[in-house]
Amino acid sequence: MRDAIPSSGNPGTPPDPVDSATAVVDDRGVVTGWSPGAERLLGYSCQEVVGSPVSRLIVSEAGSEDGPPALGTHVAEALLRHRDGRAVEAQVRVYPSVNHRGHAQRVLIVTPPERSRPDLVTAYEAFAQCHLPVMVYDAELRAVRASSGAARELGLGEEWMRGRRVTEILPPHLCSRVEDGMGRVLVSGEAERFHVRGRARPDASEKVWSVTVSPLVTPAGQVRHVEVSALDVSEQYLARERLALLNDVSAQVGSTLDVMRTAQEMADFAVGRFADFVTIDLLDSLFRGVEPKPSTTGAVPLRRAAQQSILPGMPEALIEPGDVDDYPSSAPPVRCLATGTSSLHSTQDEATRGWVQADPGRAAVVRRFGIHSLMVIPLRARGITLGVAVLVRHRREDPFTHDDLLLAEEIAARAAVAVDNARRYTLERGTALALQRSLLPRRISAQDAVEVAHRYLPARTRAGLGGDWFDVIPLSGARVALVAGDVVGHGLRASATMGRLRTAVRTLADVELPADELLTHLDDLVTLLAAEEESTADHESDLAIAADVIATCLYVVYDPVSRRCTAASAGHPPPAVARTDRPAELVDVPPGPPLGVGGLPFETVEWELPPGSLLALYTDGLLQGAEHDLGKGQARLLQCLDQPVSRPLETLCDEVIRSLLPAQPEDDVALLVARTRALDADQVATWDLPSDPAVVADARAQVLARLDAWHLPDVAFTAELVVSELVTNAIRYGQPPVQLRLIRGTTLLCEVSDASGTAPHLRRARTYDEGGRGLLLIAQLAHRWGTRHQPTGKTIWAEIELTERDT
Repeated sequence: MRDAIPSSGNPGTPPDPVDSATAVVDDRGVVTGWSPGAERLLGYSCQEVVGSPVSRLIVSEAGSEDGPPALGTHVAEALLRHRDGRAVEAQVRVYPSVNHRGHAQRVLIVTPPERSRPDLVTAYEAFAQCHLPVMVYDAELRAVRASSGAARELGLGEEWMRGRRVTEILPPHLCSRVEDGMGRVLVSGEAERFHVRGRARPDASEKVWSVTVSPLVTPAGQVRHVEVSALDVSEQYLARERLALLNDVSAQVGSTLDVMRTAQEMADFAVGRFADFVTIDLLDSLFRGVEPKPSTTGAVPLRRAAQQSILPGMPEALIEPGDVDDYPSSAPPVRCLATGTSSLHSTQDEATRGWVQADPGRAAVVRRFGIHSLMVIPLRARGITLGVAVLVRHRREDPFTHDDLLLAEEIAARAAVAVDNARRYTLERGTALALQRSLLPRRISAQDAVEVAHRYLPARTRAGLGGDWFDVIPLSGARVALVAGDVVGHGLRASATMGRLRTAVRTLADVELPADELLTHLDDLVTLLAAEEESTADHESDLAIAADVIATCLYVVYDPVSRRCTAASAGHPPPAVARTDRPAELVDVPPGPPLGVGGLPFETVEWELPPGSLLALYTDGLLQGAEHDLGKGQARLLQCLDQPVSRPLETLCDEVIRSLLPAQPEDDVALLVARTRALDADQVATWDLPSDPAVVADARAQVLARLDAWHLPDVAFTAELVVSELVTNAIRYGQPPVQLRLIRGTTLLCEVSDASGTAPHLRRARTYDEGGRGLLLIAQLAHRWGTRHQPTGKTIWAEIELTERDT
C-alpha cells in the first residue's frame, strides 16, 4: 500500500495510510492492499481480503438500490460488512492513484460518517474562546496555544505568548511549580493535578488555582504537547482552610483551665495564620472573681492576658501580660465591649486615628511598624463579655477583609468559651480551696508531746480539689492525737464532707475515746451522711447523682509520759517512723475497712517511740503518681526520713514534696511530720493516796511543795483548790486506788484517777445547798477540764494556764 501514490488534484489530502482504515482496489475492483486500520475496523485480516472483490465488503452505498456502483472519485456514505456479519456505517473517500507499474487503482479511506467527526473550525473557535485558562505547550515548554481565559487572567495576548517559556509568562512564584509539573508529565505521560496560590499578574488579587497538566498524545502514543488548565478554587479552598482553622482552634485552644494560658493559646494560634500581631485584654474584674461587666462611661481598665507577634520579642507591645491598661471611652476596643459587636478598621479611619493620636506611644508603634489594618473582636460567652481581642497587620500587604472578620469572630467565639470555662473553673476552684483551707487547721495548737510541720497541696487537675485533711489535737495527760484522712472524690462535695469528718474527729477526740472506738463512731457518721445524700438526691432533683460517701482515716495518739503510740486505721496508708537507732520503716497497723463500708471492726496497735523520733502521716496522693506506684513512693518516703532525723521539719517536708511529687500533682496531698518529745521525770509528780478524807490536807501540802520546787508560786492557790476538790470527790464518790498526778508543760495539768467508772457531772448548786459547787469552781478556775475513761476506771483532769513568767 505504500506504493499507492494519489495523483494531484484529488479531493483533499488522504490521511496517513498506516494509521487509517485504508484499502487499495485495482481497476477490476479487486482488493490489492489492506491496512491494519482496516483490519481493526472490519475484522478481516489482510490474507482474507487481498485478492477478493471489494464488492463483497459493501452492503450498500447511499443512493444506490441495485448494489454497489462503480467506485469513482467521490465521497460516499456506505454500509460495510464486518467479518462477524454486522453492518458498519462509514464514510468512504475514494482517491484515484497508480501503482508502481503505472496501472490505475483507487485508494479507499474509510472513516466514521462526516456527521460524527468534529468540525475542526468549530473546535478551533471553541478553544480560542474558552473562558477557562487553558494553554498548550510543546516539548520544549514553549507556548503553542492560549485560550481567551488564559489571556484574560495573565493580561497577555496569545500572539505574544506563543513561543515563550513558562518562566516568561507566569509570575516567578507560580512558574517553577507549573514548569516542574509539565516536565514530569512530558516524561511520564501521566496527568498531574496540584494547587498553586498567588497572583496571576501583579495587579490581580491573590487566588488559589487547581492546575491540571495533561499529556497530548499522538495516535502512535507519543507525548508531543502538554495542556495546562487552571480552575479558580479560591472560595472552596478558603472555605476548607477556615474549617481547618476552626478545627485547630477547638483542638489547640482551651487545653488547660487557666485563664491566662487559654488566652495565650488563642494569640499563638492567630499570629502567622492571618494576623501579624495580636493582643487579648480581659476585664480586670474577671481576675478578682467578680462576674465582669464592661463600663459604659469613662476609661475602661483592661488587663493584658496574652499577646503574640510574628516578630521576635514582640516589639509592638506597649505593656506586658498581667499589666493593666486604661482604654479611653472613644477607643474601638471600648466601643466593642459596650456594643458587643466586632469592627474592621484601617489606621486612617477616624475612630482609629483619634485613638492612636491620643496615645503617643501607640502612635509611635503604628508609624514604626507600618500598621495599616486591624480588627477588634469581642470575647463573649454565655451572654457575658469577657474582654476584647485586637488583631493587627503590618507585614502582610493585604488589609483585613470582611471574610477575615467573620473568621476571626468565629475563632473568638470558640476561644471565649474556653476562657469562660477557665474563669468558671478558677472561680469554683478558688471557692473550693477557700472552703478547704477554712476547714483545715490554720494554726496548730500548742502542746508538749510533739513538734510538727505539715504540707497541703491541692490537685491541679480538672477533677477539682479532693477531700484530704490532717489535724493535730491536744488531749488530756499531755498527749496528742495526730490525724490524716482522705474523702474519696473531688470538688465541693468532697471538701464539705472532709470538714464534717474533721469536726467529728475533734469532737470524738474530746470525749477521750480510744482509737478503735473513735473510728467506729466515725464510720457510723459516714454511713449516716451517705444515707442523707441519697435521700436528698431522690427527693430534690432527678438530675442529682447520689454517690456513696467513702473515706479513709488514720488516728494516732502519742503519750510523752509513757513514750508510747497507739494507732488505728480505716483503710488509710500506714504511718512511717524513723528512729535514731534504726532505719525508717512503715508501722504495721491493721488497715481496717474504709469509713462508710462497714462490716469489720477496727484494731489498734501500740509501740514505743524514743524522744526525737519522726512520725509521718500522709495521704495516698503523696505516694501514687504518674512517675511511680505506691510501693516506689513508700520507698522514696522512707529514704527521705532516713536522713538525719535532727534536721528541721520544715526542710524535711520540702524534701519529701520535692522528691515524691511533680510540679502539678494529680491528686490532693496532705503530709504531717511530727518529732516526738518526752517529759522528763522532774516534770511529772505522782502520788498514790489512801481512800481517807484526812489525806486531802496532806495532798494539798505535797502539791504546794512540788509547785514551790517548780517555781510556780503564781498558780499555787488555783492548783491547791483544784487538787482539793478533785481528791475529795475521788475519795467520797469513787473507789480506791486513788492516784494524783501533776504534769508541768506549757500548762499545769492536775489529774486524779480512781477505779470507779462513774463520771461526775457539772451542776449549779442552789442557794441553800451545802455541796455541788466543786466542779463549778474547777470549771471557772481551770483553762480546761474533763473526764478520761480507762479500762480500770476514770481520770478527772483540769488544765491550769501558766503565766509567761512561770514558763
